[in-house]
Amino acid sequence: MKEVFEKLLSEIPSYDAFLTLDEMEESSRKLAQEYPDIVSLFEIGRSRSGHPLLCLRIGNGSQNGLMFGCPHPNEPIGTMMLEYFTRKLAENEELRRELDYTWYIVKVWDIDGFKLNEKWLKGPYTLYNYSRNFFRPAGYQQVDWTFPIVHKKLVWDKPLPETKAMMDLIDEIKPSFIYSLHNAGFGGVYWYITHETPEIYEAMKAFPISQGIPINYGEPETPACVAYAPAIYANMGIGADYDYLESYGNENPQEALKVGTCSADYAKSRYDTFTFLTEMPYFYDERIRDLSESDMTRKEAVIQNLDWGDRADCFLYDTLAISREYMSNENPFLLAILAFTEGSSTEAYRKMAETDPSFKRKATVAEKFDNLQVSKFYKMLSYGMLIRANESELVNMQTSGEKNPEKEAVLRKAFDRAVSAHKALADELESSINYKVIPISKLVTIQLGCGLLQAEYVHKKHESI
Repeated sequence: MKEVFEKLLSEIPSYDAFLTLDEMEESSRKLAQEYPDIVSLFEIGRSRSGHPLLCLRIGNGSQNGLMFGCPHPNEPIGTMMLEYFTRKLAENEELRRELDYTWYIVKVWDIDGFKLNEKWLKGPYTLYNYSRNFFRPAGYQQVDWTFPIVHKKLVWDKPLPETKAMMDLIDEIKPSFIYSLHNAGFGGVYWYITHETPEIYEAMKAFPISQGIPINYGEPETPACVAYAPAIYANMGIGADYDYLESYGNENPQEALKVGTCSADYAKSRYDTFTFLTEMPYFYDERIRDLSESDMTRKEAVIQNLDWGDRADCFLYDTLAISREYMSNENPFLLAILAFTEGSSTEAYRKMAETDPSFKRKATVAEKFDNLQVSKFYKMLSYGMLIRANESELVNMQTSGEKNPEKEAVLRKAFDRAVSAHKALADELESSINYKVIPISKLVTIQLGCGLLQAEYVHKKHESI
């Protein structure tokens, strides 16, 4: 790695907490004021609530690069990387010259959803606090999953305002490189890439290893994933999910999916753009990298996971039934819970586990842990949103001065039931998972280091064309 890149990575500060939207917007405005000849700040559109979507343009390189944070609003690691990287780009002419990109940078893409996550951004960083204050929207309300697409029976032409703003930016700048700054919640590091880049796989993996953070060798994020190498997967548009469901007997996958495609798929299909993702967790347990054999088959682990998940979904449905008639049809927490349960593809996954020969072998410790523990962590996020679905209605009643004792009693009953279940599950996982909280500076180092590798790789490939 070039000396200028090594110096950049060595100077990452020790962050104590994530920044809020207001803090990041103030920082962006200040940067544009300090470096008016190098940095410009402009609006690419508005969120559904009418908040400006701000984009920084930095440098004047030979290729266009696009980076955006919070394609999902519960994923702020990328915002901290961009906060650091944008200032260094503005300050350091050598860095801009070596990268040779004109950078377009949106620190927070899903602004409205991000604001619903701000209660946990300053900590404490525990499984309980994160899940209690978590929000992730339903798929059809996710800014990175409503790009237009026509795939077999799936026709999606309803991009959100935020999605349309990013589409227009992509169409204008036709980037050769996109860094989509997602992150996971629990586990280890893994990657998504547009096409194979085996020459730099080992260099990519060296970054989490150097920071003492495990690579995720558990189950892939979705069974539709195509692995290029361990923990390195092909970028997936919604067509891959469609084809997966179809291959396991679903004759109408479009009814289960109800979303569009993603920015990576959109940009590749139009401009042959290379999109890169480095997925990283806030929390990890050493078991996520243990490749030794466990005491059960992979099939047994997956079926136990699916059985528990079905029971958890029943609890979510039953609790929603108590108070749903008193919830607004626009309640974002309600819509998210419904989407994450009704859109489940467990039937296809069960069939895959029953018929695919690769599920007959012994599960690794990492795969068993992923199925039996990490899966519960992710379901606990829905438990937290169940609390917030009822809580938000109670807050609205209080704010508006609405007097309806029956409505309040029903919402309170469902709220208390959700609180109790969430606390029980959080206590179980806090005691059964020996997790560690990863310092933000380590996460920024990994994400930025891997991004520099891929940006340089893509730049050279385009130069040679």
